[in-house]
Amino acid sequence: MAIQDKIKELMDMRAKARLGGGEKRIESQHKKGKYTARERIEMLLDEGSFEEFDMFVSHRTVDFGLDKQTYLSDGVVTGYGTIDGRLVYIFSQDFTVFGGSLSEMYAQKICKVMDKAMKVGAPLIGINDSGGARIQEGVKSLGGYADIFQRNIMASGVVPQISAIFGPCAGGAVYSPALTDFTIMTKGTSYMFVTGPRVVKTVTGEVVTEEELGGASIHSSKSGVSHFAAEDEHEGILLIRKLLSYMPQNNLEDPIMTVCDDPIDRLDDVLNEIVPESSNKPYDIKDVIESIVDYNEFLEVQRSYAPNIVVGFAKFNGMPVGIVANQPSYLAGVLDINASRKAARFVRFCDAFNIPIVTLVDVPGFLPGTAQEYGGIILHGAKLLFAYGEATVPKITIILRKAYGGAYDVMSSKHLRGDINYAWPTAEIAVMGPKGAIEVLHAKELKEITDDQERVKFIAEKEEEYRNKFANPYVAAKYGYIDDVIEPRNTRFRIIRALQMLSTKKDQNPPKKHSNIPL
Repeated sequence: MAIQDKIKELMDMRAKARLGGGEKRIESQHKKGKYTARERIEMLLDEGSFEEFDMFVSHRTVDFGLDKQTYLSDGVVTGYGTIDGRLVYIFSQDFTVFGGSLSEMYAQKICKVMDKAMKVGAPLIGINDSGGARIQEGVKSLGGYADIFQRNIMASGVVPQISAIFGPCAGGAVYSPALTDFTIMTKGTSYMFVTGPRVVKTVTGEVVTEEELGGASIHSSKSGVSHFAAEDEHEGILLIRKLLSYMPQNNLEDPIMTVCDDPIDRLDDVLNEIVPESSNKPYDIKDVIESIVDYNEFLEVQRSYAPNIVVGFAKFNGMPVGIVANQPSYLAGVLDINASRKAARFVRFCDAFNIPIVTLVDVPGFLPGTAQEYGGIILHGAKLLFAYGEATVPKITIILRKAYGGAYDVMSSKHLRGDINYAWPTAEIAVMGPKGAIEVLHAKELKEITDDQERVKFIAEKEEEYRNKFANPYVAAKYGYIDDVIEPRNTRFRIIRALQMLSTKKDQNPPKKHSNIPL
């Protein structure tokens, strides 16, 4: 065969591989509002940067008539490319080939790019659109999943891992995204569940749709499995690119600083008035966050899940940071099971990848009640406590208003190795709120007062006395637990100066195999 014929054969094979399951199946994918595996890669990566691996791989199964059905690439497209000039590894599942089902060779392709990402130290992005294990391959497909899971675990905290769910993701397939750092789902076209609606109906008798069981809105608001619910695949892809801009390539590098012309000493007078005079009135903590960060730009993570705590990424003078903030406008910013889990995982991600943590505190305590106690609020609250105490990255804390009881300790206090702890003049740092404190401290006197008016007057006087003595930042400042009481409108400037000062911080935890976080 002449060289030109061989080159033509190569081109024909490449064209065949790029067609995946064929024109009809591609058309069917488009009709569902979904893109193909390769289209998604082209949209995500810098133009012309994708280098594909294993285009000519096909399965090696002969049972159930599979010997007569072979497709080049075998249902997953893998390789590497760049995003904003930075190297990333990627796999994109192809629903047009056997419904994207995972085979032995398919798993080997994914494992190859995962291994390379670890060796080179570059982020790994997985685009999921698969019907699950390829049943015809039996235990080989199950083994393939476990091989992928093992690599997810080894890569955790070494390179950033992002999962995009752009179609079905069911059964064993769900555990790989669950092991990664961030999961993005698309509304209306993606779902995740361990067992589908038919099995649920058979076992429990519940009648439920795929969307109700594991759609994007469910996982982004009720379960917390998904960190982002995108309107469509375009938005999902933009979110991946945006997320990566706050992360380093790996755990041995720092996040990338960008040029910033938003003045570091920009003052926002609104902050001096934002905390209401009544300590029981709410305000939106996101107004504070957007006021102090570069260009008022904040990428919130898990927006609809446990909204009593807000987490996400922003920049201060071009430096990426993770922000954790209590939200007074939802459940008064109280810490509960879901909020503790949400914030703890985010803090641990930031610490793993050298991203400083800024904490804004306005917390009345932990949510009381049997539902929380039976659900293990003690253990879940301890997760957040553990995450902050274990973190060695720069930690800057601002107490805006309430910091009561154990929640004061948990929210990145000085006692958990907080580097810089500031308070606004409106801060109330105490064991409990004035009302509860008076009921404990003056229980005997209150029993003896029978006149209702006298009782109200007595309580009001004692509450005022308590506020003057304890519900302010100056007692904590007296003991050095607060480094300074700052004017609210200066918050941006003080955070940036603190980040600059802490840029060379070194802190170490004792040598150990690993910690035993209260799970």
